Amino acid sequence: MRSLKLALLSAIALALGACADMKTNSPNPLAGMTMKQRITALAPIMTGTELSNYMIPNIPEAAEAYYGPDSKHLIAQTRDPDAKKTSMGTAGALTWIFSDDGKKTWRVNDDGQDACSYIFPDNKRVIFTSTRDHTDMLVGNWSDSNDYPQGSELYIADLDGKNRKRLTNNKNYEAEVSVSHNSKKIVFGRQIDGKMDLWIMNADGTGERRLTNTPDWQEGAPFFMPGDDRIMFRAWRASEYGKVRPTPMTMFTIKTDGTDWRRHTYDQDMNWAPFPAPDGRHYVFVRVADLKTNNWEVFLGDLAGTPPKRLTFNDKFDGFPAVSPDGKKMVFARSTGERFMSGIKTFIMDISSLGIGTKNEFNPNWGLPMQDDPTQKADASK
Repeated sequence: MRSLKLALLSAIALALGACADMKTNSPNPLAGMTMKQRITALAPIMTGTELSNYMIPNIPEAAEAYYGPDSKHLIAQTRDPDAKKTSMGTAGALTWIFSDDGKKTWRVNDDGQDACSYIFPDNKRVIFTSTRDHTDMLVGNWSDSNDYPQGSELYIADLDGKNRKRLTNNKNYEAEVSVSHNSKKIVFGRQIDGKMDLWIMNADGTGERRLTNTPDWQEGAPFFMPGDDRIMFRAWRASEYGKVRPTPMTMFTIKTDGTDWRRHTYDQDMNWAPFPAPDGRHYVFVRVADLKTNNWEVFLGDLAGTPPKRLTFNDKFDGFPAVSPDGKKMVFARSTGERFMSGIKTFIMDISSLGIGTKNEFNPNWGLPMQDDPTQKADASK
């Protein structure tokens, strides 16, 4: 792993304009550029000040949280004494829903160990990952791809946890799940024999099919784009894992039929945890701002090709960002402890001043098609 480049923006990047300039007329400002030119043009804007934010009170430690359709309630896995203990002997996590003012909370699942949950946009159901039916299997580690909890299954339930239904039935790792805006489709990650790919199915668990099948790329963290015909995700190469620090990660989009796989980040940095904004153009994601101090920060990216803009300014870990459906708030996790990623708490940032709307501005010409990417290997196909 290497630290993020902190070079000044080049003339190309300046010509493209800052990320805050939301009104680019060009369908693809990066068209015709070499890979090196793309990297230079998208050098992140590291300066600025942090927008107003606050820690949600009354919520235990949690990792990623996602807004429901009302832009007021969130779902997350929080530390819970009733959860199965982790491989390190610490308290595990179970699925909870809470309001972003911390005044209202309730638990959705009461057994096993949970990860990766989402509220259906119809605001009637939730989906979550849990080991509740495989508590006899090794606990594993949700943060280590070499030790993912096998036997983690996908479940749907009412908002209060009732009428729970199991959608998958195997002993693989299944997690990193989200739901289409029309509440009809589910996309998730599945690891089979150490190989991670994306899968898609109907909201009732039928019609399951594989979306990606790449021996080297390890895909995860998929989210439906506005319009529901494309999915945003990040991927890293198994051939690079453990050899470079941090592991290089790339942000992609792909059609829900598995075609038109496009690359949107071009450097060798860790472009992690991307989440699409409701305007179909912007997204939030995480990069390592300073490797020496393990300083991870949240950035606002632009599929149209302007440089990413740093949103958090904190000397510890900031990550797991997601934008509310109304485009006005960003939820993220922030470390409040002394050690790396210790004391993770859920924060809300007011991003209304960024002007992210709810009208879908997505342009299918944005990004670099995989077949035109000179860095691809023969097995990175689709």
